[in-house]
Order: sequence, then structure tokens, then C-alpha cells
Amino acid sequence: MAVSLPASVSPVFVAYVAAFALAAVACFVSVSYVGRIEDPDTRRGLFALLLLTGGWASAHVGFLLAPTVELALGFYTVGLIVGIAAVGPWLYFCSAYTGRTLHRDRTYRQVLLGVFLLIVAVKLTNPVHGLYYEASYATVPFAHLAIRHQLAHWLAMGLAYGLSIVGYFMLLERFRQVSYDTRPLLALLGVTALPIVLDVVGFATPYLIDITYEPLGVAVFAVGVLSVYVYQFQAVQVTGGHDEPTILVDDEDRIREYNDSTETLFPQLRDGDGLGDPLWSTLPNVAEAADSDEPVLTLEHGDSVRYYRISETPFAADQPQLGRLIVLSDVTEREQYRQELERQNERLESFASMVSHDLRNPLNVAMARLELARNDRDDENLDTVADALLRMETLIDDVLALARQGQPIDEATTVSLSALAESAWEMVDVPDATLEIDGDTTFAADADRLQQLLENLYLNALEHGRSDGEQLTVRVGPLEDGFYVEDDGVGIPPDDREAIFESGYSTATHGTGFGLAIVGEIVAAHGWSITATEGRDGGARFEIRGVDPR
Repeated sequence: MAVSLPASVSPVFVAYVAAFALAAVACFVSVSYVGRIEDPDTRRGLFALLLLTGGWASAHVGFLLAPTVELALGFYTVGLIVGIAAVGPWLYFCSAYTGRTLHRDRTYRQVLLGVFLLIVAVKLTNPVHGLYYEASYATVPFAHLAIRHQLAHWLAMGLAYGLSIVGYFMLLERFRQVSYDTRPLLALLGVTALPIVLDVVGFATPYLIDITYEPLGVAVFAVGVLSVYVYQFQAVQVTGGHDEPTILVDDEDRIREYNDSTETLFPQLRDGDGLGDPLWSTLPNVAEAADSDEPVLTLEHGDSVRYYRISETPFAADQPQLGRLIVLSDVTEREQYRQELERQNERLESFASMVSHDLRNPLNVAMARLELARNDRDDENLDTVADALLRMETLIDDVLALARQGQPIDEATTVSLSALAESAWEMVDVPDATLEIDGDTTFAADADRLQQLLENLYLNALEHGRSDGEQLTVRVGPLEDGFYVEDDGVGIPPDDREAIFESGYSTATHGTGFGLAIVGEIVAAHGWSITATEGRDGGARFEIRGVDPR
């Protein structure tokens, strides 16, 4: 038979019921605003935390209003289970918000689940062993079913509070990593911890009932974060979540936030200086570099120079764009390599042009004198000399082309693979050969150099790919991340497929060995990659990858 509890309508009782009811309503209503949080893991953790905390507060209301002891103990047990379950989403939320990966670690999750199930088992079997709590009537501060917690409860609560404190330290560390005024967020965080004091007072004195008050703190935290400080909350997350110098500016380009790395890079921003000021007036070099076509910032540190590539992403908080996040990535080594490569290419082109000029003059003289000599008499030796001079002229042209084709791409345009493939085919002497286009794709490239690449691959197929008198078919078609050129000729031996791109390597008697080397330089200048393999009909196949389709 159910034992009835005495009814209580004292002001204190009403205040208790109203407080937990409001906390439950606040948590459930706040769930609908969680979508304002952009980070999916943070959103997921906060959603589960609010849902469980709302259920926890609702169980407290049921416990206070229950007309019988059995029903009150039922609500209380539900509250114990839901309350300890809320620790998991709290840690998940804190880990995700601070950019950690603990919430994704399978081992941690399995251990916490095991501990949770063990604690639940102890709570559910309390009527058997009485190690978790004892119930009795109390009249202060109002008539209610008083719960006297035992050893198992304090062990479980100690573990729960210990894990919760880990989450607090995660958040406090993140708040310390930014320049923004985080006092409102710290105050909200403090509110979530304040109920611990109420827990202690309820246990040690008769002035408050012995019940967990954490749902009240979480409700205030949720309402504050999601309704008042959502912009600041996300600003701290996105800036503090980067190791690189990071600056958050609003839609009017005023500095709203930056992290510790930014202060280290720009000492003028120490102690929060620059907050609220325009980016162009505080960090004019950053603003100028961000608006340039090549967003690389050059900074001098004593005798050294560092280079930072500036990337920007929109920043919003459940609204149209509120500003942009500027991240400075250190690209010093890459930029120094690029500059050195440019200097080497310039020296190489200058040297090749000089050699080409100095060689062409005596070569032209020799060819002119040879032509005069051949007009006077027909001699096999003169024919051999003519072949040698023509080969020298071809070598000069190829060396000069090799030097120039490796230069970085200045301007890339959108090109059509099929159109360039046909144009290149028209420039090559192709007797007894056909071109097949297997499809089309468009991408960014230097059209002239890409056509040169295709012409060289065609010539390679014609010179090396077929036996005398045989018809040859060359195919060109798109790949998912590039394109291919293949033939149905004799193919390339596997042991030679890497060496063919080296300067001077050739298996043809009259080849210069520069044709495929030039192809490799053009590919490298675009930032692509090329591999030689076997075609579908056994011939040679060249696959160019790393191309971004448009």
C-alpha cells in the first residue's frame, strides 16, 4: 500500500518547485537554440547536456510534488540516474568546445559507460543494500521526504564532481588563450559550479533540503550562452582553437578577438590593445596583405624574415555573416624555397638564352657555308654534317624550351581539354595516326604550355609507340582529378617508366631526350603530377593528376 506524504504549501516549498520547474523549462526551451552553435560536436554535446539537465530538473519537480513515498522515491531514483548521465555530455561538450578529441576516444567512452552502468546498478538496488541513501520524513524547511545519502552516493558524487572539474579546467584554459573580455563567460561558468555550495549546505544544515542543485546552474549557463553571449561564446572557440595567429574582425573590419599567438607575433596587441579598432589602422600590413592577390605577409624579426600566408573564412552565429576569421600560417620555408626556385629559374633562362644566342650565330654560319659546299659537290660526309647541325639546332631549341617551361604559372585560364587536344594534334605531323577524344573536362592551366605538353606526348607516341608502317591511335580523355594521353603502340618497359622524364634520356636514334623532360617541367610548373603506365591496349599511357576541374 502506498504511503502518502503530507501536503506542503509553504513559501519555501513553492520556491523550490518554481526554481526547478523554471530550470527544466529553460533547458528544454534552450534546446531549440542549440542550432546557433556552428561546430557540430559542440552543438551535439550541448544538446545532450540540456536535454538531460531538463530531465533532471523535471525529476526534482516530480520528487517534490509526488503524493506518495513510492512515487517520490521513483522520481528521485530517475533524477539520480539522469543526473549522473549528464556528466558524459558535459565532458563531451567541454572537449569539443576546446578543440580536443577526448570525446571521440572510444576507450574513454567505453570506460565512462561502464562506470555509469555500475553506478546505476548500485542506485537501482539501493532498497536491497541501503548503501546509497536512506529516506525519512522531515519538516524543515518544509514537510518533505528527506534523503540521507550514504557512502556509495558520496563516492559517485566525488567521481562526478572530479570529472566535471576536468571540464571546467578545459574551459578556463580556453578562456585564457584569448584576448577577449571573457568575464561574462567566466561568470556563467561560475554559476554552474555555485550549486555545489548549495549541495554542501543542504547536507550539513537543515536550512536547505538535501538534494542536488546542479540543474539550476546549468539552466542559467544555457540561457546566458545561447541567448546573450552566443557571439562571444563562438568567438572564443574559433580564435582559441587555432595554434596559428588568428584574428576575428567584425563586418566593419574592427578587431573583435585574437589569440595568444597573435599577441606574440604583434607585440602592439598586448594587454588587449587594438580591440575594437579597425584592422587597417592597428595592423595595416595584415590588412594590405589580406586584400592583395597574393596574400603573403612579410615580417622582419631582427636579422630574420618570416612569411605568413593569410587565409580568411566567414564568421557567423546564427545570423548573416558577422565578420571574418583571419588565420596567419607560417610558410617561411615554402616561400624561401619558392623565391630560390624563381631565382634559379631566372638564372637558368638567362643562361639558356645566352647559350642559345651564342651558339646560333656560329651554327647559322656553319649551316650557310655547308649549303654553299653542298651546291658545289654532292658528298655523303656533307650530308652527315648537315644532320649533325640540324640536331644541334633542335637541341638548342629544346634546352631553351626546357628552361622556360619550368617557370611558375603566372596566369591560368579555364581551358577545355578536348579543344586543346585537337589544336595540338593539328600542329603535329601525323601520317598513319588518328586521334580519339574520350570526353572533355575544363580546368585552370596555362593554355600555351598545356598545348606544348600535348604536342610533346603526341610526338613521343609517334616516334616511340609504333612499328614501321603500322597505324597508331592516340587517345585523350578526362580523369576524376586530371586527364590522360595514351596510345596503342608498343608501350614503355616498366623499368624505364621513371627514367623517361629525365633530361637527355631517349631510346630513339635521333631523339634529343628532352621531349618528355619538357612535359615533366610543364606538369611541375602547374603543381600537378605525371606517371607513365600501360594503356588499355598495351601501349603507353600518361596520367596527369592533381588537376582541379572547373
